[in-house]
Amino acid sequence: MFYRVKVKDHVRVPPAMFNLPKREAVLKNIHAAYDGYISKELGFVVNVIDAGEIKEGVIVPGDGAGFYETEFELLTFKPELNELVYGKIRDITDFGAFLDLGGCEGMAHISQSMDDFVSFSKDKVLQGKKTGQSIKVGDKCKARIIAVSYKDLNNPKIGLSMRQEGLGKLEWLEAKEAAKAEPKAEPKAESKKETKK
Repeated sequence: MFYRVKVKDHVRVPPAMFNLPKREAVLKNIHAAYDGYISKELGFVVNVIDAGEIKEGVIVPGDGAGFYETEFELLTFKPELNELVYGKIRDITDFGAFLDLGGCEGMAHISQSMDDFVSFSKDKVLQGKKTGQSIKVGDKCKARIIAVSYKDLNNPKIGLSMRQEGLGKLEWLEAKEAAKAEPKAEPKAESKKETKK
């Protein structure tokens, strides 16, 4: 889920940036500190929206930099269990598909890629045995988040599933919807001939 988060922090502005207007210097340092930041509380920081009030700076002895107490807004993505997400297949390996979720990446294990027996080909394609459906790099998909781990903050893990009804490659879902919307032909009533005895 995407959130707008208000944060209050002391932003460090090095002496080399004292020649810039205060707001510009503080914003540059907020971007440097928070762009790409990942934490269990915030999730994935996608962007710094804007800075609000910037209080007077304080210079800490021995450092020489200015510290400004600042309120600012961040756009974050915090993955939640059972959340539905859209993504684009970035890579396929023999153990699953990696989806770019926009700001972070999730992985659907080969057993969770579709509701079918799945095989992997060297062309980086996952193919269903019964349905004949396939997933390849560049396909757009709809998935459900089934696991989130922040054990390693440099490489958090998001587990995805595309097995359930209403999930999978968008082309499959659109074809299913079109088939439901198509009017069914009604069977013609057979005319019975009366026979006289």
